[in-house]
Amino acid sequence: MTTTTTTTAKEDRKTHAVDIRIFFLIITTAMGISFLTGVLLGPSSPTDIFPGAISSAIANSALQQEIKVKTARRSRTKHASEIGERLPDLNERHVNFQQPVLEDFGDGSGAIQYAVDSDGGIVPRKMSQEEHLPSGQHLMVDLMNVEADFLNSEQRLADAMVESIKTAGLTLLSYHCHSLLPAGVSCVGVLLESHISFHTWPEEGVITLDLFTCGPKPLLPVVPDLERLFGIPRNKANSTTEKEEIISKWSHELRGFRNKNDKSNSYLDNSSDLATWVFSPLLFGTKKQVVSVNSPHQRIDIWDYLSKESTPSYDDAIKFNLTEGDPRWLTSEIVTPDRLLFLDGNIQSARDSEREYHETLVHPAMFAHPNPKHVAVIGGGEGATVREILKHNTVESVVMIEVDEMLVNIAREHLAYMSNCSDIIGLADSCFDDSRATIIYEDATQWFKDHYGKLATKEKAVPSFDVIILDAFDPKQGSEMYKDTEFLDALYASLSQEGVFSLHIGNHHTIHDPKPDMGVYAPREQFFNLLESHPSTAAMIVYEEAHCGFEEPHAFLTVCKDTTCKSRWYAQPVAVDDEIYDRIKRTKSNKPALIHFDGATQHSFQFTPRAWETVYCRREPEPFECSYRGLDMSKKLFEMADEEEEEEGSFEIKTQTINGEEIKSVYATVDIPKGSYIMPSDVASSVVLSDDIMKGLKDNIAVKETGEVTVIKNFLDFVDKHGHPSMSKGTKLNYVEVGGSTFIRKSQDPKEINVGRWLPEHPSGKIPVWSPLYDRHMMAFDVFIVATRDIKAGEEVVRPIKY
Repeated sequence: MTTTTTTTAKEDRKTHAVDIRIFFLIITTAMGISFLTGVLLGPSSPTDIFPGAISSAIANSALQQEIKVKTARRSRTKHASEIGERLPDLNERHVNFQQPVLEDFGDGSGAIQYAVDSDGGIVPRKMSQEEHLPSGQHLMVDLMNVEADFLNSEQRLADAMVESIKTAGLTLLSYHCHSLLPAGVSCVGVLLESHISFHTWPEEGVITLDLFTCGPKPLLPVVPDLERLFGIPRNKANSTTEKEEIISKWSHELRGFRNKNDKSNSYLDNSSDLATWVFSPLLFGTKKQVVSVNSPHQRIDIWDYLSKESTPSYDDAIKFNLTEGDPRWLTSEIVTPDRLLFLDGNIQSARDSEREYHETLVHPAMFAHPNPKHVAVIGGGEGATVREILKHNTVESVVMIEVDEMLVNIAREHLAYMSNCSDIIGLADSCFDDSRATIIYEDATQWFKDHYGKLATKEKAVPSFDVIILDAFDPKQGSEMYKDTEFLDALYASLSQEGVFSLHIGNHHTIHDPKPDMGVYAPREQFFNLLESHPSTAAMIVYEEAHCGFEEPHAFLTVCKDTTCKSRWYAQPVAVDDEIYDRIKRTKSNKPALIHFDGATQHSFQFTPRAWETVYCRREPEPFECSYRGLDMSKKLFEMADEEEEEEGSFEIKTQTINGEEIKSVYATVDIPKGSYIMPSDVASSVVLSDDIMKGLKDNIAVKETGEVTVIKNFLDFVDKHGHPSMSKGTKLNYVEVGGSTFIRKSQDPKEINVGRWLPEHPSGKIPVWSPLYDRHMMAFDVFIVATRDIKAGEEVVRPIKY
């Protein structure tokens, strides 16, 4: 019998009933076991995250947290770019200050920064607009000879970091530190204003710090605090008590993109001399602030600085008795730091070179005057300009008009060497206290207007000044003094008939400079234009000096009220040396009163450097004389025959008898085109005689009638016949031709004349008072001859009588 069994799907499915209470019990037990395992095998409990230097105000008001993590470790290396192996066990200190410090509610009122008040409470502070500019300050500090234990301690370094931020008045949000193997620590702190970071090399005793902020608070005052907090000195070798001196190098830069006006007006600006010379460079071994103060008129900064690359000077060697082979010759160990003076961030003087600068500023102008008795100084608060003037025994009075009395007082204390007259016989120890010196604390511009201007209301200090030295800001800096025509009128009115004034006019020109009324020197060109157009200006002479202590040569300007100053300016070196001997006072030490200026130095000032000519000829319209900067290479030269070289010439000399007198004349043997140069080799050999030499020769004739005197008379007759004065008035120079050109006949008939001066008369009828071309090429303009029309072969060469 067949039996069939049928089952349903439900009956075929295998099922097990589980009590829900048992399920939850199992899950809970597993979680408990996991938690217990984590407690027993996990990291140790966190340490106190607040270093001892954190103020109680921050500790009471901020939630803090320390997290230990595993991360890569960098071993100590010889170079920062060499990264060590990754290590598994590194404790990392990370601290967050959880109290919000910056909130912006989006209502247009701006961000709110929370700060700690004196009672430890958190108070809101409105942030300034300047804090949002894309700019900041960057301070880098390197310290050496620091204690190794300090440099290897996270705790002590973190203490110093937090304390330094607190002292600087900045806001620390969090910091992050790593201890490295075998030694060293790296830390970074996040600031509300930006960040601070540093790394240490304990074995070498070195720490390098980097602080950047975006706020307006200056960082320079932080440097001493960083040096104090991080510069823990280590013991000297083999000593447990003596400490090494901390060596500190630091640099400060303005970063980012700030408002142009704020940038240019800031003494911290990277383009200011103070930033370039002191703040920016890291290479200096010494940068010590002596004075940094704002007077009612300007910012005054005095710094001592010394480069690590400096080597001993002559005075250093004498002071420390250096001998041959002494290793200190090659180090900066005993070098005396230089002292720099800055006004509104602009370099004014350096102790090591200020004498060269002030001698260059003062003495060329003083010797350009025949007998300077009364002298004025505009500015000159350091006293060095007065010092140089008082060395002249002709001087009866010096009036210094300086607006800033604070500067003078600071100079007396910290720059006393600049007003030291103690070694000059007959002078007070301080030049400021000399009986011939008077100091007036007023604005010089207004003072001259009040005493010598057209509307003067006050009595003149002296009837007139023979020399005025403007020892104030140079024209490049845009001082209103150099734009004030009323002041210039008063300045000229205060000068005697042969009066002279002199000033520093800034950096030298280069051949790459744009035309003078464009670019950074446009204010200087404007000042030049005012002087050139002034009716009392007779001569303007520019000269340069490269030994003033600046990074490049600097330029000076002497302005004369009478052209006679040129004869003294262009005097021979021996004549200047003779004047120095007669005028300059002697010293108690028997050392020379002048260490830089002498006759040879003055000779180097007689020719304005070529770059001034190049830039001058970029004026628009181009000055007339710029077409004659050099001989025209497209024109031919026509010379006399040279018998020694057996060269045929282009001229011959014929003798004619007129009224019983034999007269020699020059005739062309070839056709000579217009504009060609006539006998250039002969005229270039002309003898130069000054009026003083001529006078001396004439005086010799008057002494005694001898055969020698007859020779002198014949020579003078030759000079009268073949010589001519320079076209430059005041130089008192005469050119005497000695070659074949002396036989060229002179005539008043314009139809006969066929040669003349290479440079025609200036269209204005006179030589410009300022033209570096005339100053540099005057002899060429005075002697070179050209054909004024085509000259045919066989035609006589004739020149004008007035030459």
